Amino acid sequence: MTLTKADLINSICDSTDLTKRESISTIDSFFEVIKRTLESGEDVKISGFGKFCVKDKKERKGRNPQTGDDMMMDARRIVTFKCSDVIRDKING
Repeated sequence: MTLTKADLINSICDSTDLTKRESISTIDSFFEVIKRTLESGEDVKISGFGKFCVKDKKERKGRNPQTGDDMMMDARRIVTFKCSDVIRDKING
């Protein structure tokens, strides 16, 4: 099962004194801060959870899978995630 934004909101409502509207605002603000930080090219590190990193990928040669034609793929930025040792240990038992 996938954890959705709605699940996060409901979980915050259940575990705190916040109303649903306050929980929505909290989650939206949290995600907005992360998005703005990543857009500016900075990494986001959350202790005990992990690190979101922005990486630049160079222009590279690719292939169109439908036609088999060679093509150049544009340079782009991607976001990667590396979980913390704490999370890794919990996942692996």
